[in-house]
Order: sequence, then C-alpha cells, then structure tokens
Amino acid sequence: MKAGRLIATARRGEDLLAATALVAMGILPIAEGLLRSLLGIGIPGAGPFVQHLTLWVAFLGAAVAAREDRLLALATAQLLPESWKPATGFFAGTVSAAFPALLARAGLEMVLIERQAGAEIAVGVPVWVGQAVMPLALIGIALRLAWKASSWWSGRALALGTSLVGFWLGAHAEVLDGAAAWPWIALLVVATAVGGPIFVALGGAAALLFMVDGIPAAAVPVATYELSTSPIMPAIPLFTLTGFLLAEGGASQRLLQVFRTLFGWMHGGTAVVCAVVCAFFTTFTGGSGVTILALGMLLFEALKRDGYADRFSLGLLTGSGSLGLLFPPALPLILYGIVAQQPIEHLFIGGLVPGMLLVALIAAWGMRAGWRGETSRQRFEPTAAGAAIWKAKWELALPVVVVAALVTGYSTPVEAAALSVVWALVAQVAIYRDIGPGRELLQVVKRCAVLIGGVLIILGMAKGLTSWMVDAQIPMRALEAVQSVIQSKLVFLLCLNLFLLVVGCLMDIFSAIVVVVPLIVPLGAAYGIDPIHLGILFIANLELGYLTPPVGLNLFLAAYRFDRPLLEIWRASVPVLVILALGVLLITYVPWLTLGLLDLVGR
Repeated sequence: MKAGRLIATARRGEDLLAATALVAMGILPIAEGLLRSLLGIGIPGAGPFVQHLTLWVAFLGAAVAAREDRLLALATAQLLPESWKPATGFFAGTVSAAFPALLARAGLEMVLIERQAGAEIAVGVPVWVGQAVMPLALIGIALRLAWKASSWWSGRALALGTSLVGFWLGAHAEVLDGAAAWPWIALLVVATAVGGPIFVALGGAAALLFMVDGIPAAAVPVATYELSTSPIMPAIPLFTLTGFLLAEGGASQRLLQVFRTLFGWMHGGTAVVCAVVCAFFTTFTGGSGVTILALGMLLFEALKRDGYADRFSLGLLTGSGSLGLLFPPALPLILYGIVAQQPIEHLFIGGLVPGMLLVALIAAWGMRAGWRGETSRQRFEPTAAGAAIWKAKWELALPVVVVAALVTGYSTPVEAAALSVVWALVAQVAIYRDIGPGRELLQVVKRCAVLIGGVLIILGMAKGLTSWMVDAQIPMRALEAVQSVIQSKLVFLLCLNLFLLVVGCLMDIFSAIVVVVPLIVPLGAAYGIDPIHLGILFIANLELGYLTPPVGLNLFLAAYRFDRPLLEIWRASVPVLVILALGVLLITYVPWLTLGLLDLVGR
C-alpha cells in the first residue's frame, strides 16, 4: 500500500515538473518583453533559460509519454493481426529498451565532460545541470519500455537485460568500431515497424552509425542538445500549448458557430465551415492529430445533422485535419526555417496563398456535395453573425495579434508564441471559464507536455542522424547521384513530389523536416528552385502524405476517433487525396503562388 502511494506521488511530481517547466517557458519571454518595453531592462539569462526549459519539457514529457504508452510510433503496427501483437510487442519493447539506455550512457558522458568544462547557462547556473535531464529521462524511458515489453516477469527481465547491454555499449564505442551497421539498423527498422517508438529508431540508428565509424555515441545527445536549445525552438512547444488550450476549451464550438452564421447560407456551408475550423486549429497545434481527436466528433455530428452522407463526412474531416500547416504561425514553417536557415517571416508570407488554395479546393468540394445533396442551409442573419463574432472575439483576434507582433518586429518568434499562450490562457480560463484554474488546467498542460515530449525527442534524435549524414557527406553524394540521372528541373520536381509523398506517409512531419531537409536543400539549389518555394512545396507534400494509404497518419487517427474500419476511412478519403494532390501539383509547378506575395511586399 505504501509502495503504491509512493509511486502515485512520484508520478504526480513528474507530471507537475513537466507542466511547470512548460508554463515557465511561457511566462519568462512575456516578462522579458514587458520589462524591455517598459523599463528598458531585461531578465538576466531569460533566453538561455527558456531554451534549456525546452530541453526539460522535451525529455520530461517523453518520460511521461513512455509511462502512459504514448510515445509516437508508426501506424504500421496497427495493420498486424491481433494474435501477433503480444509477440511483436515483446520484440519491439525488448529491442527498443536497449537504445534509450545506450543513449543515456552517452548522454551521461556529455554531462560529465560539460561539468569539467564549467560553462554556465546564466547567473551561475551550470550548463550540465540543464543537460542532466537527458540521461535521467532516457534511463526512465528504457526501464518503462522494458517493463511494458511483457506481462511476464521473465519477459521483463530479458528486456531489462537488453537495457543493461545497451547502457554498457554506450560507453564502449570501440566494440562496434569498423563493424557492419546494417544488421543492427535492420533490427531497429523491424522493431519500429511492429510498434517501437520512432525516436528509438532515429536515435539508435544515429548512435550505431557513429560508433561503427569510431565516434563515441555521445555525438547524438550533443546534437540533440544543440537543436533543443536553439534560440527559436521554444516557439514550437509554446504554440502547441496555445492550440491545446483552444482545443480543450470551448473555442471549437464558438468558432463553429461564427463560421456557420457566416457561411451556413450557401450550398455546402457546413462543409466549408468544417474545413475552415480544422485549418484554424491545425495552424496552432502544428499537426493533424490534435485536430481530428479534439474536434472530429463535434464536426462530424454537425455534418450529419445537416444531412451530409457518412462517407463524405469521414473523408472531409480526415483530409481537413492537416489543413492549416501552411498558415502562420504553423510549427512546420518555423521548424523548416530553423533547419534550412531561411527567414521564418518569409515562409509565413510564402505559405499564405498556397494554404488558402488548399482550403479553397476542399471548400469547393464541400459546396459541390451540398449542391448535389439534400443538405440543410440557414438564412444569413447579420445580427446572429455579429453576436457570434463578438462571443468568439478573443479566439478570432489571436492569429491577428500573433502575426502583427511578428510582422511589426515588436516580438521575437518565441515572445509571440508566449503571447499566444497567455492570450489563450486568459481567454479559456479567466474570460470564458471553459478550463478550471486548478487541477483541470494542470491536466491540460500535462497532456500537452506529453505530446510535446513525444515530438521533441524525435526531433532531437533526428538531429543526431542528420549530423551523421552531414559528416558522411550524404547530401553531396545524393546531389551528385541525382544530377547524374535527372537534368530537367520539371522532372526533378515530379520525382521530389513522389519521394516526399512516401516520406510524409511514413514519417511525422517534424522528424521528416529535420532528417530530409538537409538532403533536399542542396538539390533544390542545384536545380534553381527558390528556397522559400522549396519549403512550401515540401510541407504541402508532407501534408498530403498524412492521407496516403496504407499508413498515412490521418487515416489511423480518423479510424480511431470515428470508430470505423480502416478500409472505410481509406475509401472515404480518396476524393480528398485526389483534390489535395492537384493542389500540391499547382503549388509545385506554379512558383508564383508562393513567391508572388513575397515579391510584392519585398524581401
């Protein structure tokens, strides 16, 4: 009994620490900005502390995600027969448990070296204190993966044994020096395909590739640390928290009412509304998962109530879940700017017209369905529209405030992200009172930290793999290989579309950006493709990959949310897939859609 209470207390402490770190990330930039504007002073070390808090949120959130079986994995495991899953789960868990332990030992080596160096974050706080969360969290993740690998003690003991082997290997890179990497990589690939976490595959592959080259595995946590503490990276968890607060509150109902009063009079008005609402939420959450899971049933019931067919409604919502990734301040645009070293404000402007094109195409399809079917419409009532707009004014003003803060230069991207958190927090907790200020708010922030941790740990490990590819000159070799086969820019763009479609189908958009962008940027430059155009078509293609059978992420999320067979979701999504594919081709082959507005405002 005492052990149970002790475990429960430890879990609450872990949750509270992760949530506190995330909230502190939002408070520090706002306080810094206010003091700088009003008094001309700042908070010593505010920027570096926020950057290191990003590292803490990443790894604490990932540790909680491991505890709750919410580490991000490929959807391919869901295609396996149920009778296979105990065996494949044990295999995936046993293999996966070894590599976080290996990376934990490598991270410990990094911390010890940094401790000897004596560098500081700011105001006397050592850097190694900020880094220490990495090995501690990775050890916790390894133990939890080992525990969950089997319900039998013998199976858990075996998985724990692989963790110990991995921990030992983390300090003995010489054991694999000069060995063949492919058998180990193949083992990782199979384990990931049957349910192992994505971050294990990326981080484990990076560590193995470094080790067979005679380089210590500590190169991976070093790269993870560098990416996680980069100056603009805190904007990603902060905008995600904004989207979470909106989704958990009543913003979806208020926005649905606004757009229904504005567009409900037209044929297919409800379908248009659903596309616009999904795009709004995805812009802030950064991916389709939260949008489909949080808003799916609400919007589905609205469509059904207005007479739309089941198949059409399922396809519309599955496809609309990824709309909005090209609108500012979408997180993929920020991350692409970081990795490709392109101005984020240029990507924001460049994505506006392509993003509106994709929403317009889906809206047009919805209008066609409304015209052909017996769907209900409502009269346009200016008074009702005005009342709905006034009621949702805080949510509607949020993107305007954020974009204005960025465009005018009043705020940095991190400060603008923190402003969006405070705005959403005040609106949902204090004004609308949709979220209670105590335990309920803590649970919302904690769930957000889990999602952020699952994403950021993937990004960090992907950065490790990218570092190895750069050291191995993979981008230059890829450039030489492609140029030897393809001379035409148009053919290259078509091949790039097909390649990115597969990437978007198999990888989440964030890890794809970190891993693939360093490969395609030199290719795009060689074929004379504008780097902003390349970024927008890259994200648009990955957005399409969410819908690509058999393992597009949106398909599985929709099947789970709507409790429908996966095959039914596939069939319902085909028209949306075709429509969005046409839009992606237009974005690819008509650069003006991306660059016209940017050239107009100047850059």
